Amino acid sequence: CDVSFLLLTFFVLTATARQPETLTVDTAPSYSQAKLPDGNTAIITVGDEGKVFFQMSDPNVRVQTLQQMSALYGVDFTPEEYAKFKSLDDFGVSIKTMKALLAADASDRTAEKQKGIPVDSTMNVSNELFSWVKQARIASAKILKDKALADNKNPDDIELLTIAIKADADEKFPSLNLIIETLRNQKQNKFSFVTGLKAGE
Repeated sequence: CDVSFLLLTFFVLTATARQPETLTVDTAPSYSQAKLPDGNTAIITVGDEGKVFFQMSDPNVRVQTLQQMSALYGVDFTPEEYAKFKSLDDFGVSIKTMKALLAADASDRTAEKQKGIPVDSTMNVSNELFSWVKQARIASAKILKDKALADNKNPDDIELLTIAIKADADEKFPSLNLIIETLRNQKQNKFSFVTGLKAGE
């Protein structure tokens, strides 16, 4: 009995609570039971009539990606803002309004107050989702290669960033097509769709 309570106390104290998603969507059902990997993933969430949010699972990739976006778009961030972004699970704002989002309280970072990441069918800076995905892939590859070299492993054996699309079941096809075209424009032809599990007959 004592051992059981000690183990229970250990797991409760060391567990990290999963943060609720800012933009919640009702995904389409499917019979697939395949799961996304636990780490090194990036999820593009689409809902609320085309509003786009982006999520990176690795906090270090988040910081490195924001540093690269800062250089690309000419928006400077303070060390405190990088620390806040590191703990930010997902976001749906343009890079120009990112500083305002980081300055806001957690209760003010609701989906209603975030307009979504700008996305279109181009590869220009106007398609910020294109830049976020590209810079996240570069940051992830750099971090994993450095870690592999530090551990005396072959850097060519690293698993690349897994990209997934999580869309509302009622979302219109044009919104999803923009996301797919954004990925295809950077030759990211392999990605996953996040779905809900349909109950068997």
